[in-house]
Amino acid sequence: MRHFGHIAPEVRKRLFHQEPCAFTADSPARLLSAALGATLYSPATRPRLADDIVKQAGKGVVSMVLCLEDSIDDADVAAGEENLVRQFADLAARPGAEPPLLFIRVRTPEQIPDLVRRLGPAGRLLSGFVLPKFTEERGIPFLEALTAAEHAGGRRLFAMPVLESPELLYRESRMETLEGISRAVDKYRDRVLALRLGVTDFCSSYGLRRAPDMTAYDVQIVASVIADVVNMLGRADGTGFTVTGPVWEYFRASERMFKPQLRQSPFLQVQAAELRERLIAHAMDGLLREISLDQANGLLGKTCIHPSHVLPVHALSVVSHEEFSDAQDILRPERGGGGVLRSAYTNKMNEVKPHRAWAERTLLRAEAFGVAHEDVGFVELLAAGIPG
Repeated sequence: MRHFGHIAPEVRKRLFHQEPCAFTADSPARLLSAALGATLYSPATRPRLADDIVKQAGKGVVSMVLCLEDSIDDADVAAGEENLVRQFADLAARPGAEPPLLFIRVRTPEQIPDLVRRLGPAGRLLSGFVLPKFTEERGIPFLEALTAAEHAGGRRLFAMPVLESPELLYRESRMETLEGISRAVDKYRDRVLALRLGVTDFCSSYGLRRAPDMTAYDVQIVASVIADVVNMLGRADGTGFTVTGPVWEYFRASERMFKPQLRQSPFLQVQAAELRERLIAHAMDGLLREISLDQANGLLGKTCIHPSHVLPVHALSVVSHEEFSDAQDILRPERGGGGVLRSAYTNKMNEVKPHRAWAERTLLRAEAFGVAHEDVGFVELLAAGIPG
């Protein structure tokens, strides 16, 4: 699989200075954590889940979470488990099917080894588990269960803890909770692919819900948690983890909105201003601002609950030619001693030592999402990625 792999090779060639790399579920964890992109959630109870997975993979989705937790009723958990077993078997039997990275969001540690056992050979399609309401006390049993299931199944399984508990939100317990989470994930570092933020749960503790014209960063109590999580768990000194952006709750049928225009227009002849106006008019401007703020605050990737969110996340994750040029200059071997140099774009100064960690992260993102040509921006990437 690869980002933008659903569009024609000749189109990718016109879009990218450096194309996104190909990867598999067995690729190094460092690359997979950066390549998660827009992780699409789906209730585990969907009766045609295997078909949905194949369909979304064909539209550019590279990671999905099949949820047995908050997205389904308590009474439907057993049926959801049974459905997952059937749907995985269906998917595994399809010749040539290349599903996204698949994770199951469980409720209890006991579900992990039970599901791995019940999935049987189809478990080869499973990349890991999402662990809800993660704290040190509640999370360690999940991580222990995942480790045991991994050994029993003989296949690598990743964990993605969700940071969403009230203890993390409340000021009086936040630091202690973060320190505990840090100890837990550090102990199981090789199995923790990324940390996910559960902002909806944070808001629920105060009866809040952000409007479609507001981002998570406009809700100050939520923004403060994000800042502290990145501060303690997202450092670039080798101790940190990939932290993904929070879910965006609002959606419109944006693909249908653009299809008529794209059919009438030659490739990349879509008017940028008009496309931007239509995005804003369809309540996507808040999403775009939040993705940009995610990246500015050290988050990579995003939890998504609707397919229309996937392409904007991926388009905004592509590295610009200017970013790529700066990162390469900073990391040239002859710059190892530090110093300051003028950007090749002649619009900024690059300080080699302070900007080194940024440059390294930028080149990793470039590997996963590619580097756009100098004259290609978000609008062109978005337009090219929408099915005709």
